[in-house]
Amino acid sequence: MPIYAYRCSACGHAKDVLQKLSDAPLTTCPACGAEHFAKQVTAAGFQLKGSGWYATDFKGAAAPAAAAAAPAAAEAPKAEASAAPAASCGGSCACH
Repeated sequence: MPIYAYRCSACGHAKDVLQKLSDAPLTTCPACGAEHFAKQVTAAGFQLKGSGWYATDFKGAAAPAAAAAAPAAAEAPKAEASAAPAASCGGSCACH
């Protein structure tokens, strides 16, 4: 069941409510009793990434180090490729 954020525009009371999708939205503020209690638009609790993992998933300690080392490793083959073209792969890869 989703959690909805509600806020009263009369008194400013805010509350998160666990509701079914089929439940009617709440309208009466539990703090002041006014009929100004409405759902708020909130951001999702997770982010989708292109690698197939959520950005909020648990990550090991090696993940940031590997990400930091990746740009340096990507630059090194370019320099080698320009110095000695087709030396190690025969020119059939995408680096040439």
